[in-house]
Amino acid sequence: MSPSSGRISPGHEYTFRCIFDREDADAGTLVKTHFRASNLAAIVWEGDSREVLLAFPESVRQNLGFQLWRLRPGEMPKDYRPLSSIGKGVFELREQDERAWYRVVYLSRNNDVIHVLHCFEKKTRVMPRRDFEKARKRLKTVVERLTIRGKHERQS
Repeated sequence: MSPSSGRISPGHEYTFRCIFDREDADAGTLVKTHFRASNLAAIVWEGDSREVLLAFPESVRQNLGFQLWRLRPGEMPKDYRPLSSIGKGVFELREQDERAWYRVVYLSRNNDVIHVLHCFEKKTRVMPRRDFEKARKRLKTVVERLTIRGKHERQS
């Protein structure tokens, strides 16, 4: 998005397609694009987070996609907040339309990877308990996976 015009350029639209339109086999698979070599973080989609995000309305999906895109080189998103109640380094991206509030819960950049833990929509100001628990469970899974990977790397 160009800061002066507020419009998304064709290059950014392609970047969003790279983030959202990949058909990766397993949850937690790194989404690698041609941008990876330029020190942009990869996106890891946990569980059904990618599919849920793809079901959001187009304008919401584009705005949240742009915020994820900003995270990849280490920039700050426009509308986010920390979710320390879920875990250290966990944040949510926020968007809304006339119908609902939309959230993308993610673990901040860790070894050039951003883990999208959970995506959901809500009708009230409070995060539904099931969404809170799902994000927390997925964070636990990511931490376990990173711990095991770290042990294997140290042993090698």
